[in-house]
Amino acid sequence: MSKNHLIGNKTKTTADTVANSLREKILRGELEDAQGLRQDKIAKKFGVSSIPVREALFQLAVEGLVAFVPNRGAFVAPLLAKDVFEIYAMRNVLEMLALEHAVPHLTDSALARAEGILVQMDPEKDIYKWGELNWEFHATLYQPADMPRLMDTLRSLHVNVIRYLVRNVPTPDDIEYRSNNQIEHRQILEACRQRDTEIACIQLRRHLDASSRMLVRFLKSEDGVDSKDE
Repeated sequence: MSKNHLIGNKTKTTADTVANSLREKILRGELEDAQGLRQDKIAKKFGVSSIPVREALFQLAVEGLVAFVPNRGAFVAPLLAKDVFEIYAMRNVLEMLALEHAVPHLTDSALARAEGILVQMDPEKDIYKWGELNWEFHATLYQPADMPRLMDTLRSLHVNVIRYLVRNVPTPDDIEYRSNNQIEHRQILEACRQRDTEIACIQLRRHLDASSRMLVRFLKSEDGVDSKDE
């Protein structure tokens, strides 16, 4: 498994196991916006005490996937247009920083891995899997920057983006999403091959701006959701 895998970080604790399972269910839309996450039910399902469940929920809250409401407990964090704007505003700054520092250190093998990921993305029909590959592509280009804290933050932002993709882009083919993104990805990759940091960053910014506009367009009318209990 790739070290840049979005969800599959090596499980170290029971809390990690619970968090990984809940994370995937949230990202795939199996747990809906504002759905209640009762710790006792989750603990019973996994056959564990409430302590690792609470740790898992706090872990997901840090990632922006879970929200705690005073006197009511934990809920799946809602998807709002303003959140997309904030996520992409952060990505615009942080991914430029990562790419700027990474390009001078990109090896031919890293560039080949990035190209191989794009080849896998071309036919992928599952938007969840497509989103994971999208992260692996970007992370492969950013990894040589050797900024682990930055990569952790970017991973969290990409985790949230997958929720928007799963909800609004049923397959990568919808609204020409695949073709437009793949063209932009290959433009970024070609600039990296040329070791042209300035052009690579320009192409990346255009790519992020286009993705942000697409998702905000789908979500701009949504300013809240109804609560549900599991």
